[in-house]
Amino acid sequence: MALAASHRLQDGVLAVETMTRFALAVLALASGVYTYLGVRSLLDGSPTAVFFAAIIYSASVSVAIYAFWSYMARFYPHVIGASSRGAMMGVMALGCAMIIAMSSWLNAAALAGSAALEQHLAETVQDYTADLDQAHQNALAAQSLLPDIQRTSERFSRLAEDERENGALTGTTGSGSVVQLLSQMSSQLSELEAGVLASRERVTTLFDEGRSHLATMRTLVSAPGAIAPRSDDFSAEVVALSGVITSLEQTSIAPSVKRAAEDLSLGFIAPVADGRGADLANRQDQVMQTIRASVAAQSQVLSQAADDILAREPVAERRFVPLSSAEAVLRYAADFIPAWAGAISIDLLPAVLVFILAVVHGAIRRQEERLPFAQRITAAELLEAMEVQRALGRQGIGIEEALQATENEDERTHTDSNITSLDTSVKTPRKGPPA
Repeated sequence: MALAASHRLQDGVLAVETMTRFALAVLALASGVYTYLGVRSLLDGSPTAVFFAAIIYSASVSVAIYAFWSYMARFYPHVIGASSRGAMMGVMALGCAMIIAMSSWLNAAALAGSAALEQHLAETVQDYTADLDQAHQNALAAQSLLPDIQRTSERFSRLAEDERENGALTGTTGSGSVVQLLSQMSSQLSELEAGVLASRERVTTLFDEGRSHLATMRTLVSAPGAIAPRSDDFSAEVVALSGVITSLEQTSIAPSVKRAAEDLSLGFIAPVADGRGADLANRQDQVMQTIRASVAAQSQVLSQAADDILAREPVAERRFVPLSSAEAVLRYAADFIPAWAGAISIDLLPAVLVFILAVVHGAIRRQEERLPFAQRITAAELLEAMEVQRALGRQGIGIEEALQATENEDERTHTDSNITSLDTSVKTPRKGPPA
């Protein structure tokens, strides 16, 4: 029964030998084709030079893969010793690493290169969207000062009108020094308000332009067709969007608000009291001192608010780096595990065939060891034994006599060995205890 099973396994190994070679050839060819597609995207130069260079590289990869796995399938199943099999395993591991390095990542680039590039573009869109939003927020931060500026301007204007009509501050109606000063402060704040409003319009225009570029970039990411021309158009949109973001950073009105706020206090020029009487002039001086203190306080508030806006973190400079399909697959490898698994499996699947052959040959050896010697002897060994028998017959020696002579020779050899050992022990003096 064991003999029949061993024969069946041997017959099976012989039957699949052709299929094994065919499978190795097909897998090596498939790997070469995908390697060609992957390496072609990395080469620069004329189309002819790129074509032949990619063909030569992919052909070398196919031959190397086929030769390596053919050697492993031929020799590994017949290696028995633990050290030898361990050495073969080390060689196999080194070969697998080299195959992955020269072929598998290019196969992955061919399988998922376009998708990886699209993901790179999509993530770039997200980054630039965040940059545009941050630049827009920084530019609009100064708009939060507009209500305070408007309120202060209206207060000065209203005080000037009340002083002119009712003498609310000095008790004397008319347009005097106090009215002139209040109107001056209201006019300065109105100019600052106009600057902030103009900045809002400019910021809105730039933000709309930036959103238009982002919309075009998103369209390029999801558009059908080859990825290379889309990537080129995407790069052009990135350059335009970067200019918009830079303009937004420079459009902020906060520095102007800070300078205007400092000018309110440092550039305060109070007119000379023009009251005809000493009492009126004294009252005008007192009111102008109060206005000076109010202007200084308002200037400090606006200056501090402008400092808080200027302290915001600016948009970090970002540079778009176009990637090849192979580089994109490597950078986003974690997102394309199925493609990587398929690319590596094409190159390393023959290892499964090698291990199958190793297991089968191991089973054959174990079954043959349990067979009687007569069933384990090969035809060559049988012919050699028959030749020995004929040689002994020509000398007139029978098989039994030859066997008996061999046994006697073994016994004499064993006896001579024992005598030699005994003689050596006698001649060697023993070390006894000291007298």
